[in-house]
Amino acid sequence: MIKLLKIPKYFNRKEIIIPLVVLPLMLLGCREQEREVVRPNVLFIAVDDLRAEIGAYGKDYVVSPNMDAIASEGSLFMNHYVQVPTCGASRHALLTGYRPWKPVHLSNLAIEKELSDKPEDSIPETFIHRFKQAGYHTVGIGKISHSADGYVYGYEENPSQKKELPHSWSELLFDAGKWKTGWNAFFAYSNGENRQSLKKQVRPYEAGEVNDEGYPDGLTADLAVSKLRELKDQNQPFFMGVGFFKPHLPFNAPKKYWVLYDRDKIPLSENPNIPENVNVKSLHESGEFNQYALGEEKASLSKSVSEAYARKLRHAYLASISYVDAQIGKLTQELKSNGLDKNTIIVIWGDHGWHLGDQRVWGKHTLFENALKSTLIIKSPFLAHRNKTVATIVESVDIYPTLLELANISSTHKTDGKSFLHTMEGKESEENEVAYSYFKDGISMRTKNYRLTKYYRKEEPTLELYDYRNDPWETKNIAADSEDLLRKLLPLLETGNTGIYQNTPRE
Repeated sequence: MIKLLKIPKYFNRKEIIIPLVVLPLMLLGCREQEREVVRPNVLFIAVDDLRAEIGAYGKDYVVSPNMDAIASEGSLFMNHYVQVPTCGASRHALLTGYRPWKPVHLSNLAIEKELSDKPEDSIPETFIHRFKQAGYHTVGIGKISHSADGYVYGYEENPSQKKELPHSWSELLFDAGKWKTGWNAFFAYSNGENRQSLKKQVRPYEAGEVNDEGYPDGLTADLAVSKLRELKDQNQPFFMGVGFFKPHLPFNAPKKYWVLYDRDKIPLSENPNIPENVNVKSLHESGEFNQYALGEEKASLSKSVSEAYARKLRHAYLASISYVDAQIGKLTQELKSNGLDKNTIIVIWGDHGWHLGDQRVWGKHTLFENALKSTLIIKSPFLAHRNKTVATIVESVDIYPTLLELANISSTHKTDGKSFLHTMEGKESEENEVAYSYFKDGISMRTKNYRLTKYYRKEEPTLELYDYRNDPWETKNIAADSEDLLRKLLPLLETGNTGIYQNTPRE
């Protein structure tokens, strides 16, 4: 019996023309379990340490025309939160669709320890693996999992042939250029050296007198463009993951992106002080930032860096964003020039936020808004998903089921995430809008109006509550004076308690 194919509701049927001679062959040749006529391609772009700091988010001082254009034609998520404010753990949650439930899931080693040695199973290791199972050609370029090039080895070790994600990629590509290894490229300086080779005797920023290819992200963009030209002639849908390094430290970018900014006009932090009624254990001493030994000033909780240095650092971060934005523009231009844009979903995802002097912190690794909120843009070519600004709270774990639904691919198992495709179509969410994040022996819950964080530690206070209606910059913890509100919010927070700090086995 021939099973009729279902055309997804979001396709513009006027754009789908299938010759009658070909249709019977397509019907006979289709896999029983897959239901679509035309599979969309997916270009998934991961940008390291990119908080919601582009023009599309109302940051009119940021030069990000390419990401802004994608946002204007797609869905811009105003309230996207990551599960863990560190690179490897955040990507583990994204790729698996699971919130962390044991301590290793809060570590940059999460993917290596949990996925790299597992045999292939009917349950996919990642959503990318599920696309591959469904007939996609999957290509990884740059940092999609935690490793800079997708292989397991240490910062100062020779590259291995062991893949972080052994079953997800049809192809795994990277051009390390003059830096020779992925991790050297990740911490690259324009002269071919890197943080490791220079023994950390480096500044946390650089304005290189080089072109785009003078830093690794330019090489990544060129490699991705070249691969797109190959894929356009392939009779198979593709999933391409492209991982850009910037604006991760060091904030290095070609000088032409620095000159886009007038440093004196770059705004300083709206919340530069430690919040009232908190224990400093909730924050940190900016250790990742301070290991760049030639920085002019050290950051600490006891004293803010000078305004002049803060502006320089924020300038460097913004220049790095503009550099990556230009590389993203190369990819989208290639999609348009070869016609792939008509059937390619574009995702831009920041793996977490970053404190730019906020609460006296320079870095991620906290359970505050600046570390947990990041960029998320999805541009779908389907008519129902265009030109949407989505205010609904969404989590990184939700991306897994959403992309499967967009591509009309069935899920093989239950994840913690839930598809937010309905929000891209302008429909209201019927459930509580809430995002859960985990770090520093704590669980943090973001609702529309509040952030409640519960720490499993001896240092008091262990509860922090922020009211965004009256305190959008998290300057005062009001938990001690909010007994009635806590009685309402704590049970909701407990629904996100995965037992991670008790190392409870997952059922």
